[in-house]
Amino acid sequence: MAQGPKQPARKRPALKASKRNPRKLIDDVPPAAPAASRRSAPDPLALHHHNWSSLDRLLRATVAQSSLGISPASAGLAALDWALHLASSPGKQQELATKAVTKTARLATHAMQSLSGKKMDACIEPLPQDHRFDDPAWRKPPFDCFYQGFLLTQQWWHVATTEVRGVDRHHENVVSFMARQALDMMSPSNNILTNPVVLRKTLETGGQNLLQGAMNMADDLQRGLRGQGPAGAEAFRPGEAVAVTPGEVIFRNRLIELIQYKPTTETVSAEPILIVPAWIMKYYILDLSPQNSLVKYLVDRGHTVFMISWKNPDAEDRDLGMDDYLKLGILDAIDAVRAVVPDRQINAAGYCLGGTLLSIAAAWLARDGDGPLNSVTLLAAQTDFTEAGELLLFVDESQLALLEDLMWDKGFLDTKQMAGAFQMLRSRDLVWSRAVQEYLLGEREPMNDLMAWNADATRMPYRMHSEYLRHLFLDNELFEGRFAALGAPVALTDIRAPFFAVATETDHVAPWRSVYKINLIADTDVTFVLTSGGHNAGIVSEPGHPHRHYRLAHRNATDKHVDSERWVEVTPTSEGSWWPAWVDWLDTHGGDKVAPPAMGAADYPPLEPAPGRYVKQP
Repeated sequence: MAQGPKQPARKRPALKASKRNPRKLIDDVPPAAPAASRRSAPDPLALHHHNWSSLDRLLRATVAQSSLGISPASAGLAALDWALHLASSPGKQQELATKAVTKTARLATHAMQSLSGKKMDACIEPLPQDHRFDDPAWRKPPFDCFYQGFLLTQQWWHVATTEVRGVDRHHENVVSFMARQALDMMSPSNNILTNPVVLRKTLETGGQNLLQGAMNMADDLQRGLRGQGPAGAEAFRPGEAVAVTPGEVIFRNRLIELIQYKPTTETVSAEPILIVPAWIMKYYILDLSPQNSLVKYLVDRGHTVFMISWKNPDAEDRDLGMDDYLKLGILDAIDAVRAVVPDRQINAAGYCLGGTLLSIAAAWLARDGDGPLNSVTLLAAQTDFTEAGELLLFVDESQLALLEDLMWDKGFLDTKQMAGAFQMLRSRDLVWSRAVQEYLLGEREPMNDLMAWNADATRMPYRMHSEYLRHLFLDNELFEGRFAALGAPVALTDIRAPFFAVATETDHVAPWRSVYKINLIADTDVTFVLTSGGHNAGIVSEPGHPHRHYRLAHRNATDKHVDSERWVEVTPTSEGSWWPAWVDWLDTHGGDKVAPPAMGAADYPPLEPAPGRYVKQP
C-alpha cells in the first residue's frame, strides 16, 4: 500500500518547565516496545517461530475463516456449561415446562378467538426496539398468530437460557446470544409466505418486488466480489461530498496524517483542539457533510482544530502495537500541534477507541506533573471494560486465541471480519430486516453520508489488536492500574485535566453505564453527558437534528459518587444537541481569544490539502 514520502527528521519544540509544560518532555520517549509481560498467554508474535505452532495456527486460521471468526470451542463450552447445569436443575425444568404449556394455551385460545372474528388483546407485544411487526397487517389473522407465536417462543428461550444456577455469567450471555441469533433467523418476517407486508406488495406489483429484490441481491453479490462498497456509497467519497472542511495535512508518518483546519473566524480560542478518532474507523465520521460536521461546527465557533487521520494498515504493519499507536499517533500529533500553537495547552478529544488511547496518553503525560493537555473529552469511549456490552461475547481466551491465529495468517484483521462481528451484534436490524427490505420488498433505503462512512471500514494490525483485546478488554488493566505504556505504568488517577465525557443511551459498542465509570476513577472534575441515539448517531448529533435530547451534570473532584441509576433520576433532560453545551464548556477552558495561528509551522509545513491520502486508502 502506498505510503507518504518520508520527511526530514524534525527537532521537537523546546518547552520550558512550567505549570503549562510537562517536566518530562516528549523528546524523552523511548522507541516503542512491546508492553510488559502480563498475566495473558505468551507473546503471540513469538509463537510463529515454531513449526509446530505454525501448523496449529494455520489450522485454526482456516477454522476461523469458515466460522466467521467465532471460536467453536468457546461456543461449545458455553453450551455445555448451560446444558449440564440445566440438566441438574429439576426446578428450572419444571418452570420451563409450565411456561411452555401456559404459553401454548394462551396462543391457542387467541388463535381460536381471532379466527372466529372476536377482537381481543394480543398475548404479547414486541419490545420497543423491535419494529419488525409494526405494520397493522400483522394484527390480522393468521399473521397475528405467526408473530405472537414467535415472540412467545423468543420469550421462553430467554427464560431457558438465563438464571440457570451455576452457569458462568459469560457462558450464559453467549448461550442467550446464540439463541437469539437462531430465533431471529426463523422470524416469520423473513419468510415470504408468513410476512403479510411482503405478500401484499407481491400482489400489488405482480411480483415485481421479488424481481427487483433478486436484482438487488445480485448487485450486492457482485459488489462484494469486487470489493466495492454498497450501492450509492460512491456518492460520498472523502474530499468530494464528505470530509470537505478546508484544511491542510501538516504532518505524516507511517501511521497518521495530522490535519489542521483553516479558521473561519477573525479570532479563535487560544487553546487548540486535537481530535483522536478511533483507528477502527475513518476519521470523517466527525467531518461528514457540511451540515452535520462536528469539525466545521467547532471551526465556525472559533476553535483551532487538528484531526488525526489513521493509516489503513496492511500486512507490513502487523508488528505495530499499542505503544506505536501511542507514540506515532497521539504523541507525535501533540508535538506538531505545540509547534503550530506554542506555549499553549491542548483541549484533546477522543472518540471510541481513540478516547481510550487518549486516556492512556493523558495518564502517561501526567506521570511527572502537569502535562500538555488542558482538558480531556471522551466521546463514547470506555476506560473500564467489565461492562463493555455484547462485544464481551467475543472476548475470552479461546475466542482471542482463534482471532490471533486468524490475524497471524494475514498480519491484520480484515474489514469483513470486523463488519461481520458488528453486524452479528445487531443482526435483527443490520442483516434480517435489511434483507427483507431490499430482497423481498425490493426497496433500497437511500444511502446517506453516515451509512456510506459505516461501509468504509478499516483493518486492524495483528499486534495492536491482540494487545488491545487482551490487556484492556480481557484483563481490564487500564482501569485497574496495571497497564504499561512505553515501558512505564500509567494510572488514570494521575490525570488532573478536567474530563468531559459523552455517552449515548442505546450504545451497543460502549454502553453508557460503562462510559459512566470514568466518575469512579477520575481524580479531577468530570462533566458527564448522556445523549439520545447510538454509538455513531448519538455523537453525530448536530444542532437542529430532530428528536434529540441529553442530560448533563458536573462533578467536582471532591463530590461524593452518584451511581448511574440515581444520576439519571436526578439529572434533568435538555432538548436538542449536546454540541453547543460542549463548545460552551470548551470556551471556559480555551483561554483568551487570539488571532488564528498560521497553517503549519517551520518544521511542519503544509503537505497537501485535507482530507489527505490516508483516508482514501481502500
